Amino acid sequence: MPTYRAFGMCLGILCTFRALAADAPPGGQQSATGIAHSFLATGAQTYILGEDGKETWRWNGPTRDGWVLANGNVLLAAAKSKAYPAGAIVEVDKVGKTVWEFKGTQSEVDAVQPLAGGNVLLTESGPKPRLMEVTHEGKVAVEFPLQCQTKNFHMQTRMARKLAGGNYLVPHLLDRVVREYDKAGKTVWEFKTPDEPKESWPFTAIRLENGNTLIDCTHGNMVIEVDKDGKEVWRVTNADLGSALLKDPCGAQRLANGNTVIASYGAGGADEVKLLEVTPEKKVVWTYKSGQRGGVHEVHVLTMNGRAEGGGLR
Repeated sequence: MPTYRAFGMCLGILCTFRALAADAPPGGQQSATGIAHSFLATGAQTYILGEDGKETWRWNGPTRDGWVLANGNVLLAAAKSKAYPAGAIVEVDKVGKTVWEFKGTQSEVDAVQPLAGGNVLLTESGPKPRLMEVTHEGKVAVEFPLQCQTKNFHMQTRMARKLAGGNYLVPHLLDRVVREYDKAGKTVWEFKTPDEPKESWPFTAIRLENGNTLIDCTHGNMVIEVDKDGKEVWRVTNADLGSALLKDPCGAQRLANGNTVIASYGAGGADEVKLLEVTPEKKVVWTYKSGQRGGVHEVHVLTMNGRAEGGGLR
């Protein structure tokens, strides 16, 4: 077992600590083409891995989403726990201390995004699912209800994002639809995910620089890109990936080189692929196996071969 020099503090059952790079175990990054990434991984495990394959930071608690901030802190959407019965947004500093939090009030907090001006975007599942922007003083600056089913709270929504124009892009799992809401909460665009090769549930939705939308579909085990008219222009499934199979993909990011990094939350075995990078031609050029049980819920690639990738540092 690796030995960590740890420091920080405990809140209930959640203990935060930083694992120093000198003591951290080697990661499971694999590449035949000399690719190396640093990234923040959230899910059953929450940590930052450097390009050298060594862990540089860890938060001891399950999370749904996270960002590395410009000040070096990490903003997390914490999953349910004894400390946070309905989930929470938590900002943790470099030494593991919680410096700010906003607790959920319903069933669970699903997504987080730091915004220009200091507000924080989050979505909350429950009897009255909603999207919010909150200030660091804890005030709700924006709030509107989300249009989704109310029978299964856990499957209402996931990786919501605020767009450059001010609208919000929100995937709804069991409804199998990605909706773009305007500032007043009105739906202005939507896309129904396909039935084939398997009924798909949208988990992550990202608006790309070309105006298309990249959608990561869990259950259906595929990632698709659609244009503004809902026409599919790119798709990758397990049929394209050889042995690097997706198992309930939950996170996706388009890199500056045009490749796509995908996270597999259902990859629970220590030897299973948690992350992979695939080219537009659907060639797998990089995979990551953490050596731990539990998959990756969402990934934010911070750098690739020393180049910033915009997966954090907001």
